[in-house]
Amino acid sequence: IMKGPRSFTGEDVVEIHCHGGIITVQKILERILDSPHVRRAAPGEFSQRAVLNGRLSLTQAESISELISARSRKAAELAMNGIEGNIQTSIKAISHRLLDQLTEIEARIDFEEELPNLEEVKVKNEIIAIRKDIKELIDNSQRGSLVHSGLKVALIGKPNVGKSSLMNRLSKKEKAIVTDLPGTTRDLLESEIVLEGIPVTFIDTAGIRETGNIIEQIGISRTQKALNQTDIIILIFDYSKGWTHEDELILKEMPKNIPILIVGNKSDLKDNHSLRKVSKKIFDKENLVIISAKTGKGEEELINYLLKMCGSSKIHGVDISLNERQLDLAKSAMESLENIDKVFDQKLPWDFWTIDLRQAINHLGELTGDDLTESLLDN
Repeated sequence: IMKGPRSFTGEDVVEIHCHGGIITVQKILERILDSPHVRRAAPGEFSQRAVLNGRLSLTQAESISELISARSRKAAELAMNGIEGNIQTSIKAISHRLLDQLTEIEARIDFEEELPNLEEVKVKNEIIAIRKDIKELIDNSQRGSLVHSGLKVALIGKPNVGKSSLMNRLSKKEKAIVTDLPGTTRDLLESEIVLEGIPVTFIDTAGIRETGNIIEQIGISRTQKALNQTDIIILIFDYSKGWTHEDELILKEMPKNIPILIVGNKSDLKDNHSLRKVSKKIFDKENLVIISAKTGKGEEELINYLLKMCGSSKIHGVDISLNERQLDLAKSAMESLENIDKVFDQKLPWDFWTIDLRQAINHLGELTGDDLTESLLDN
């Protein structure tokens, strides 16, 4: 028994410790739920009660959810920073600076004759400085979203060019069946690894070719759908045989809006004359990597290319990251502050400055949970 207010929720709490195993826990839970006035907690209800009772801030409660769903060490670090209150502290510091400006302006409106004049340029410069800090927070969060959402990479190419072998090499697991028979992969296979703090999901697709096999046709159809939902496409060709007409056709079918990395696999089979079989047009491309999925040669270069394409170097300095709800409110606050440029340029009275300042402060208050109603918190 843990008496409030020192429990997680701030209320009286009873915890039951019992033997592990699903059945034991389930039977005890059934016995408890048989009691009158007892129900299961709604999803997130303990965290919600902790927020309502002042034991946690809203951003801390949201960070608990981020920690539970973290797929990499970096994502867990960002979530822990949120739980420790770093998001709350940063946003409140910005809100206080805005409140200082609003107070100065309101004072001039109410007691204009009794106070020294307020310089418009000085106020505008402080608002620009605050905007810069909010923008940095937004930019960091957009970069940090990659740590949470991860990266989807599709492996594409003709049958038997080594897509499955490459996926097995990168994931260090025998996920896909590897044989000498073309068309072995009939469905989409997924494998996730973490590169420099970013979860990367590799999708091994069915080889694209003309085929009469109905099961293989379904696999190819699924491949084409999956391509439009990926962040990067790795187009693999058989380096020992060179770049072929079929490879060229596959390249032409790729979605134009998704970055493509071309990988020449099987470099261990023929190392001496292979370059002559790769057209100059392909060989001159910056996004070409030569590897051997069998020996591992070129694997590090391939990983470095992927990290460069997804901009992993930009996340190293990120220490706090807003979730989608928080990010939308930070952007709304930014828009309100940008409106002040028009007010300044048109030399409008101080009353007009207060409208946008109040809006920005309200958006930030909603972000930290200071201006939330219980019904909004339910949502």
